[in-house]
Amino acid sequence: MRIFDFHTHTFPDKIAAAAVGKLQAASHTRPFSDGTVTGLQKSMAAAGIAASLVLPVATSARQVEHVNDASIRLNNQAGITGVYSFGCMHPDYENHAEELRRIAAAGIRGIKLHPIYQGVNFDDPRYLRILETAGRLGLIVLIHAGLDVGFPGVVHASPRMVLNAMKSVGPVTLVLAHMGGWRCWDEALDLLPGTGAYIDTSFSLGSMTAGGDGYYKTPEELALLTEEKFVEIIRAFGSDHVLFGTDSPWGDQAAEVRRFLSLPLTDTEKQRILAGNAEALLQE
Repeated sequence: MRIFDFHTHTFPDKIAAAAVGKLQAASHTRPFSDGTVTGLQKSMAAAGIAASLVLPVATSARQVEHVNDASIRLNNQAGITGVYSFGCMHPDYENHAEELRRIAAAGIRGIKLHPIYQGVNFDDPRYLRILETAGRLGLIVLIHAGLDVGFPGVVHASPRMVLNAMKSVGPVTLVLAHMGGWRCWDEALDLLPGTGAYIDTSFSLGSMTAGGDGYYKTPEELALLTEEKFVEIIRAFGSDHVLFGTDSPWGDQAAEVRRFLSLPLTDTEKQRILAGNAEALLQE
């Protein structure tokens, strides 16, 4: 089966070590590659993954254009590297419509939003205007949904906020990372199936890997979704609305592929999730 990883992260070579180290310290979890594009390619080769999508995050408005320039360069090389990229946007960026038009014209197919890193609730008007514009331009919007391992107890994109936002804007293709809302899975299951939203599988099945930094996490703190609950969520959203993602470097791509392939899903469901849905969305 062809595999497209819809949720990965890389950083420029000169800052990758520092960026991964900072995130590792905040989350107390282990990375599985060095955070560079080359490291991701090595991981993909070991896992049998044909293509990966990088999801950059702007943590301030002033980063937006610089990050998008880098995303355009990376995406333009995807035919050679197998590594595609979305763009980014920040809720405080003033000329959001102009910038979204620019990246759409450059061939970028979507953007990543991270309400926790950006400190704004997802149903805030600043995000709603971004969603409206993205929808008109045909851009996919992928958001970090639910809690975040590096920010315990903080949530700026709860399933309820996502539902509020979807009811407030026109049509937009929305992808909710981490099975609809990390550690908000029961609420996501209750509110979001049938809305047309997609979900990705990243950082949600089995358990996290402790960072080895001396910070102790209990087995309960490390635990994620069971196979049974994971499959229940897939079936609730429908396999045609689920995208395979690993959150590399925070997920071991090879291990995540093996874990997914062992699930009690049909071959048709697996192929849709592993690549078919991603290729349809990205028109690859």
